[in-house]
Amino acid sequence: MTSGPLSDFHGEGSVFAAWAQRRAGVMLWLTSGMAVSAIVLLIGMLGLLCWLAFAGDAFGAAAGHFPGALAVLSQGEPPYTAEALFSAIVGTITVTLLMTLLVAPLGILVAVYLHVYARQHWYTDLVRIAIHNLAGVPSIIYGVFGLGFFVYWVGGGIDELFFSDSLPRATFGTPGILWAAITLALLTLPTVIVSIEEGLLRLPASLREGSFALGATRFETVVGVLLPATMTSVVTGVILAVARATGEVAPLMLVGVVKYAPSLPVSIEAPFIHLEQKFMHLGYLVYDLTLHAPAGNGRVALIAVVALSLVLVTMSLTTFAAVLRGRFRYQYAQEGLL
Repeated sequence: MTSGPLSDFHGEGSVFAAWAQRRAGVMLWLTSGMAVSAIVLLIGMLGLLCWLAFAGDAFGAAAGHFPGALAVLSQGEPPYTAEALFSAIVGTITVTLLMTLLVAPLGILVAVYLHVYARQHWYTDLVRIAIHNLAGVPSIIYGVFGLGFFVYWVGGGIDELFFSDSLPRATFGTPGILWAAITLALLTLPTVIVSIEEGLLRLPASLREGSFALGATRFETVVGVLLPATMTSVVTGVILAVARATGEVAPLMLVGVVKYAPSLPVSIEAPFIHLEQKFMHLGYLVYDLTLHAPAGNGRVALIAVVALSLVLVTMSLTTFAAVLRGRFRYQYAQEGLL
């Protein structure tokens, strides 16, 4: 049996290995526990909302439950009707999709510029710090900015240039779904930029060097190599943006959402999306029901069914984006880019 410095070294190595193995086991259990807790919490929340929304219809008034949401929606008055709920669902999906179409390319451009084209000096570090700080700005501040800059200044200028015949009735110089989507895009832009740039940083330098060695330009390298390889990070940023924007209410109250809109912001005729039109939103409908709906047994059911609709819309949009991310990951892994 050996003794001395060599045995001490092996002894310390075994201790460190055992400690590392124990730490890995603890982290695995913690991660599994948090995942299971999140799933149980989600199932419990959905179950509670479903019970609150439909208990009256399922068990009847004789069981002592309040009327279910289906009964209340069929007999209610605007904005507490099934048509208004459908309009709120359409408005929520439309503004979120418009936000996604705006924030994704803008986030890609900013992240690529900071990572590939900008020289790494103190001012680029300052820009990154500013982007991280913007992610913590309260959402109502973005609403105030959107109202002052986009609605009154940009929208007012558009009205003076192209809709002067309609003045003083404003066309774009009033809150609408376009300004709401742009405001939400600015709100979620820092999250998308950080996600994409972190994806670019994780790429091996050999990808870029190999592309340059084959004679590709910087633009061709970005478009043909870097962006495809980091597409999963792009979609991850979009998922985070959608998850945050779908539930935001405070900025929308200033830039386009209303309690009741008699018509949808989309149609089957051109231009298909009425960008200047005000819209309904599920989050604002929950707020209005909670504070301003007439007191009664049916209010709880209405709040539950609208909240359930908001959760399902958010889950549907993020699930679609997650499936899309999985397809990108599989495709580029097959091509050897991941």
